[in-house]
Amino acid sequence: MTKRLEELSKSLDRSKQHDLQGAAALVKKCATAKFDETVELHIRLGIDPKQSDQQVRGTINLPHGTGKTKRVAVLAKGEKQKEAQAAKAEAVGADDLIERISKGFMDFDVLVATPDIMREVTKLGKILGPRGLMPNPKSGTVTFDIAKIVQELKTGRVEFKADDSGIVHLAIGKASFPEAHIAENARTILEAITKAKPAASKGTYIKSISLCSTMGPAVAVDATQKY
Repeated sequence: MTKRLEELSKSLDRSKQHDLQGAAALVKKCATAKFDETVELHIRLGIDPKQSDQQVRGTINLPHGTGKTKRVAVLAKGEKQKEAQAAKAEAVGADDLIERISKGFMDFDVLVATPDIMREVTKLGKILGPRGLMPNPKSGTVTFDIAKIVQELKTGRVEFKADDSGIVHLAIGKASFPEAHIAENARTILEAITKAKPAASKGTYIKSISLCSTMGPAVAVDATQKY
């Protein structure tokens, strides 16, 4: 722990849990780095992620975005390419773009594909899979509704998924956001995760919640509230 982070940690009452607005205010106060720090939300769930019937994942549109514009690449044919270009996707193509990706082109954060081209896209599995970039119907990135998905991805659509430890980690904004916007983004995610509770999950579902900035200490959020 750096001296700066140690001093910030000492300024927090570790025994206290805060509501979302209060936690957001503290995160902003502790974000003293020389850049606009990302605000992260961490949620520990009472699930067994090794069980297929206890997976937690989904997508949600954050009301105030993440503060970062995602670079979107689209694999599509014909008119769907024109839709992607009109929606300002950074890279658009079909077989030509598949070939570029196979040769190392990775200047995008999300890859979207139409269902009719997915057979060709599967050839990129060994490249895209390990990077978490393979288009997936469950995350909405395999679709014919190209204009809508590109616009959503660029304005605040995020995907959440519990990791192997049953924890969801998400970037939900920037330290420069008003605290009310940080709190509302966090509440939107918590509501979505609450709705995604697996039927097989027993006992306490949301065990702990914390907010922090890139270089700041974690601030505990009251996990007993209903979201």
